Amino acid sequence: MPEDVKELLILAAQTWEDSVESEKYMQQAIAKTGDNPDVLVAAYRYFYYKNNYFLALKIAKQLITTIREAENFSDNWEELKPILVQRCEEAKIRLYLNAYAASGLVLAKLGNLDEAKEISIRIKQIDDKHDFGAGILLDILTRPAEEDE
Repeated sequence: MPEDVKELLILAAQTWEDSVESEKYMQQAIAKTGDNPDVLVAAYRYFYYKNNYFLALKIAKQLITTIREAENFSDNWEELKPILVQRCEEAKIRLYLNAYAASGLVLAKLGNLDEAKEISIRIKQIDDKHDFGAGILLDILTRPAEEDE
């Protein structure tokens, strides 16, 4: 990552309390690097922890798309699943699965529970080591509502 981009990310962290200023630095880092995965991960996390779930989802989807295009992945889950299972220990595939699982979490935060469940089910089918948290999210999303006594 270029030094000027690192500096922008550091400035975003240093000005965390001033959301307008901090976001300005984050947006500049994104603009300078385009689809750099490291910057996209930092941006997703930044917006998630700033409770800006719409931008967190946008950035997570941008990262997913970037990897999907670089790897020539199919949009069809049934075609993609065996590839992900076979390659799940590769760094780029783990990043893809992390971003996909993260998009499920953000969708749940935004109230899109059906799509969040679908993503969690898909990730859980691949994640036999429970690395991506999809099982926990799925348990929360499918847990029966407790009755008030």
